[in-house]
Amino acid sequence: MTAPDPITVSVVQHRLIGIVEEMGEAMLRTAFSQILNSSRDFSTAICGADGRLVAQAEHIPVHVGALPLATEAVCEAFGDDIYPGDVFLLNDPYFGGSHLPDLTAFVPVFIDSELSFWTVNRAHHSDIGGATHGAYNAAATEIWHEGLRVPPIRLYDRGELRQDLLQMLKANVRHPRDFEGDLSAQIGSVHLGERRLRELAAEFDGPILKQSADKILDATEQQVRAIVDMWPDGVYTGEAVLDDDGRGNDDIVIRVTVTITGSQLTVDLRESDPEVASFLNSSYANMRSAVAMAMAFLLDPEIAKNDGAMRPVDIMAKPGTIVYSKPGAPVTMSTSHCSQEIIEAIVVALSQACPERTMAGWGRRLRIALKGFDPRNGRPFIWHMFHARPGAGASSGGDGWHNSGEWHSAGGLKFGSVEVAEVRFPLFFHHHEFRPDSGGDGRYAGGAGCDLTFTVETDEACVANTAGDGLRYGARGMMGGEDGAPHSYLLRRPTEEAQPLSSKQEGIPVPAHSRFEVHSGGGGGWGPPAERPASSRTRDRKDGLSTGCDQEQS
Repeated sequence: MTAPDPITVSVVQHRLIGIVEEMGEAMLRTAFSQILNSSRDFSTAICGADGRLVAQAEHIPVHVGALPLATEAVCEAFGDDIYPGDVFLLNDPYFGGSHLPDLTAFVPVFIDSELSFWTVNRAHHSDIGGATHGAYNAAATEIWHEGLRVPPIRLYDRGELRQDLLQMLKANVRHPRDFEGDLSAQIGSVHLGERRLRELAAEFDGPILKQSADKILDATEQQVRAIVDMWPDGVYTGEAVLDDDGRGNDDIVIRVTVTITGSQLTVDLRESDPEVASFLNSSYANMRSAVAMAMAFLLDPEIAKNDGAMRPVDIMAKPGTIVYSKPGAPVTMSTSHCSQEIIEAIVVALSQACPERTMAGWGRRLRIALKGFDPRNGRPFIWHMFHARPGAGASSGGDGWHNSGEWHSAGGLKFGSVEVAEVRFPLFFHHHEFRPDSGGDGRYAGGAGCDLTFTVETDEACVANTAGDGLRYGARGMMGGEDGAPHSYLLRRPTEEAQPLSSKQEGIPVPAHSRFEVHSGGGGGWGPPAERPASSRTRDRKDGLSTGCDQEQS
């Protein structure tokens, strides 16, 4: 059999990327929930028969790094009992899931009667049951408080829907119509990927397609090793700190030691703090994803994000720590925190080896989930706040992006239209604008966070939850840059003074016509502030990103 030539491999690589991007477009256009069809909290990928990540679309990085372990979990659970027409699901973080709201759909792709690939879609559902709406239960002390656990299961058996299983899933969520619509969008997306892969195999021949996938991964590995080999051998350490665990314990620390030996890296997280009795813990799969993200941020952007990129990386972690919790621990917040702090600690460590490749920290996640009844139609609603995104970290390449979100999503999460949100939900947005002086100062400034004020236009009281971090610690400055401003969230109930909101709170009473005032943090600065050009400071003031007070004092 003739091996594929480099041109064929390149064509196949771009076609695979085109397939996962088309899967994402199908998902975007058919999903029911705002969190998916507006905020785009989903990811699509193609994995090999053995679970290796072959191609992914540019969606949510924290999803994708865990997909190989999830695919392996399905393969291990079903072995040879896998057939054309099957559709598998899972969300359990201890079987390769991210957290319970992220439900993953898998379709096996058979070429010449042989299992050759998997098409995969991971999507964050608006509700997954559990003790509180929206799954982010700040009071959770075990995973069973957070929602429905779905280990690897078969939803479609050789093309036949297991209706009883679907009914069981719908019975355990608060909005079954939206759940079923979003799940159908996922299944449609992975089936589309399956069809496109079969068409590709018919065009290039199945063995050539599989050999090309192997060569794509090998080439990525070679590119990554060439970069790592340029970094000085040594042992580098870094830390990142979470505000608190929501249980009265402050300063939860992630510690990493990175050892570089030639073209191989060892990332050792074993000295991180013990797991906590709240939802900040991370499963192994989510931790691995955070390590993969940190590596991606330090490599050339043109390098493919696939299994080959992780071959030069060995991970060491200790069960029972916050980065690798024991099964049963709550983990819902981990896709944001402590994932972001794992990334930060690794980037801080490697800033000593490759300073020009490092970027400053991105603003932290602090979400609001609001549940109530819409007086315009009498229907219940759950609204997840994706507006007021924090700022991105600066880098040696320039200032951070404004209002871009957190490190773990890298701009993949969108806040959507204010006007559309007002049509869909009983909300009125007074303003949504960049927050002055929120980005950390530096040679290159961190991106600005946002100032947002909105009123809840219901006739009855609602209930809110907060989930996140960053009220005490802002985004990390790098290479002499200053930290970004931390968040400040306020709730102004009618006839009352504004009250500050904590970052990990559930069951917050929200009377009708209450007003939220959200001030999201900015990204960290990069490089000494004294090196920022005067022309850049003038532009900052002109654009309303800076009042000039901080810079004049420095």
